[in-house]
Order: sequence, then C-alpha cells, then structure tokens
Amino acid sequence: MGGDLLIYGSYGYAGSLITQRAVDRGLDPTVAGRDAEQVERQATDLGLDHEVFSLEHGTVVEDRVAAADAVLNCAGPFSRTTERLTTACMETGTDYLDLAGEIDVLEGVAERDRDAEKDGVSLVPGVGFDVVATDCLSGFLESQLRSATELTLALDGLGTFSPGTVKSILEELPQAGAVRKNGAIRYVPAAWKRREFDFGDGTAKTGVTVPWGDVSTAYYSTGIENIEVYATVPEYAVSVMRRIRPLVPVLGLTPVRRALEVFADAALSGPTARERAQSTTRVWGQVVDDEGSHVTAVLETPDTYDLATATAVEAAKRMLAGEVSDGFQTPASAFGTDFVLDVEGVTRTITDAEQVPTADVAR
Repeated sequence: MGGDLLIYGSYGYAGSLITQRAVDRGLDPTVAGRDAEQVERQATDLGLDHEVFSLEHGTVVEDRVAAADAVLNCAGPFSRTTERLTTACMETGTDYLDLAGEIDVLEGVAERDRDAEKDGVSLVPGVGFDVVATDCLSGFLESQLRSATELTLALDGLGTFSPGTVKSILEELPQAGAVRKNGAIRYVPAAWKRREFDFGDGTAKTGVTVPWGDVSTAYYSTGIENIEVYATVPEYAVSVMRRIRPLVPVLGLTPVRRALEVFADAALSGPTARERAQSTTRVWGQVVDDEGSHVTAVLETPDTYDLATATAVEAAKRMLAGEVSDGFQTPASAFGTDFVLDVEGVTRTITDAEQVPTADVAR
C-alpha cells in the first residue's frame, strides 16, 4: 500500500486498536501524540516511526503532518483536535480522517468543503462506528426511496465505553439533544422525544432522542432535511433524564466537565476483547416521503469499537489509494453505502417497505 499514514492519538484506547489493525493489514503508520512516553513505547513495541507534538502551535503541527499523505485523528474530544489538524492538513495538502461524532465538529468540517476542494485535500470525518454505521444505513435507505423527506434512526446496544468516548459525551452535554428540521439543526432538551422501536425480534424497546452525528452527516449524504436519531434506554431512565435537564448546563461548565474527565481517565479503561466479542449493536432506520411511502431496515454490527477499528483502517487504506474525491465527504459519500457491509459480522435487512400509489390527477 503506497502513501504515508500518520495516526494522531495512536496510544488511546481506540487509537491502539486501530494502530494494531493497520499494522496487521500491511500499513506502516507513523504513530503520534502529545505524550512522549506513550508514543515512544508504542513505536518501540510495534517497530514504527513516531512523532511527539501537541496541537498548540500551528506551525509545529504543519511541520509534523507535512510528510504524511493522510492523517487519521483518533484523539478525542474532537472539538479540541479536529479544527487544528484539518487546518494543518489543508495548509500542507494532506488528506484527513477522524473518528469524530460531535455534531458541531462535523458541521465545522463540512463548512470547509470548498476550501478543501480548492486545496486538493480530502476531509472525511466520522470513520468510526459513529458515523459509518448510521451514515451507510441512511444512504442505503435514501437510495430505496429517492422521494424521502424524513429520516429516523435508532440505536440499540451501545454498552461499551472508553475514556475518550466518555469525554466526547461530556463535550456534548451543554447541547443535550439535537434534531434536524427543514434542513436546519435544532438543539432540544435531553430525551426530548421518545418512541418505541422493533429492531427485528418483535420486541418493542423505548428510545429517546440523542445528538448523534447523523443529525449532521446524514443531511449531506442523503439531502433529507428532517432527521431524528434515538438511542434505547431502560424505561426508568427516561424520567431520570428529563428530571436532570436543569443540571445539564452545570455539568457542561468547564471545571465540572474537566473533573468528570479526570474521573473517566481513572475509572475507565475501555472494554476487554472478551467484552467486545459479546457485544452487538443494532441500528434501525426508516425513511418516509410526503405521500406516506416508507422503507425500514435494520443493520446489525459487532461491538462499536471492533467496527470502528475495521472501518477506520479500511477508510485510511482507500484514502491512501487515492479513491476519495477532494473536499468534505461523509463515509457513505466517500466509500459508498455498502462500505459498512465489508466488515465481518455486519448484516443489513429490509424489514418493511410500502410504496403508496400516487393519487390520480384529475384531467
């Protein structure tokens, strides 16, 4: 495989899994991050080149990424890393990928589309579970009903978390929830809406609205202007989430958030290989048009981290092979709606489809 890949944040939980898989798949990445001890240990263990640098000084970042053909950013929260790395990549002509799932981060990258296209740079955020799985399902559903005006997604089985994932969730706390309405992102309270979903086994599960990345990306992948994303929670949790709404602004304050992040680092290490092997995730998706026609499908995947590891490395390989157009792309627009199906253990099933006949027009 030609091209040089730099993995930033390579020693974090997700970064370590991705780096190991990249090596196993024949890549020879340069590992990088701000912690010299961790970067050097990882580079020594895997026999890789390494770079140690923070993202505080733009000229230093540009110097470090200039030698790479592509950067894969695994260092969350991405609200603190994506803008700085994309800026450096655009200055040096280096393609960029990351694991971001935060709506504001994804929107920020989308806004750089024209500039990136002029600079001859590809920007593909969200190449982990969030947003590959949901983005690919969204694009597939839209391809089955081109007239769709509404998209609803629901996730079940989000049970494994690493410190980096928790930090990203904490970054999203001030927003609590988000949907897309008539093309515009609208921020809403936590658990703003609730619905029941059948993920294919005949059992109804309660889901509440969450600020998932597809509120941003699915709009660019499909053109659908009304998007809601739900995640399943135990019934008792719905009332709890609604009761703590007044605390959300407090939890989002920087000192409080930083303290919670320290706790996440100390208390969480990420799921073990055995825990990941026992974890599956299901994504329910439905598109509806103004006539009432609809298509519903369910995507079943391995553990979110195992999926993210596979999709991130494959995305990097395709980026290095020159398969991605310049400018901003979502995973589905960059690699196709079947991209997620290339991962072992992923299945996609249409569970319901109904085409409502168009009413005859009087002549």
